[in-house]
Formats: sequence, C-alpha cells, structure tokens
Amino acid sequence: MPSAAVATKANPLMGGGAAASASDVEAIARLGAARKKLKEEIAKAVVGQEHIVDQLLTALFARGHCLMIGVPGLAKTLMVRTIASAIDLKFNRIQFTPDLMPSDITGTEIIEEDRTTGGRQFRFVHGPVFAN
Repeated sequence: MPSAAVATKANPLMGGGAAASASDVEAIARLGAARKKLKEEIAKAVVGQEHIVDQLLTALFARGHCLMIGVPGLAKTLMVRTIASAIDLKFNRIQFTPDLMPSDITGTEIIEEDRTTGGRQFRFVHGPVFAN
C-alpha cells in the first residue's frame, strides 16, 4: 500500500475514525527499528527464549508489568537485567519467599536520630518496586 494511502486511511482504533498521520507511521517504523536493535542487544547475553523476550518487550512498550515465574536457571534475572541495561533503566529484583512482607517490596519508614540535636524523624527507605 502506498505511504500516501496509509497516511489518509481512517483508523477505527483511534476513535472517531481519525486518520493516521505521516508522523504516526514514522513513529511506528522507528519503534520497530528500536525493537529489532534491542532484540539484537539482548541476544548477545540471552540465548534462545525469543518468545519470552517478545512478551517482555511488548509489556515494556505498552508500559505494562510482568511477573516472571519459573524454576531456577532459566535466565529470568539475566534477561530482565540485560533489557534494563540495554535501555539504561534502573533494575531491582524481588525474591518472593514465604515470609515476604509488603514493606519488603514497597519500602518502609524508619526512625533516624540526629546525633547533633538528639531529635528523631521518619525517613522513607524505598523498596525494590521503585525502579523503572
């Protein structure tokens, strides 16, 4: 289909039949190129598991969340750490255990004492959920 036809064709997903502009088409092309480059970078560290990488990238581009569950040794941590490193994001890992408390994930308030004044104040310590 010619690019001029794509730019003027109504898109029913845009609500109200809005036409896709040339900049929208270019943005989608750039996203596809970025995805390809990112997959190449991930493949340098993670062998195989293309389906899982595709699902993770889909969630990332859609601004969603993922919960990775699996037996030890499947490179779950390596995969996510590699993706975070490739796009310069902060990575934190949460190890789920039977005694895991909500504050282990979200963080907690701790009391700090000022040694010079003797006063005390609460300070919030971020948990691992405060990452990209």
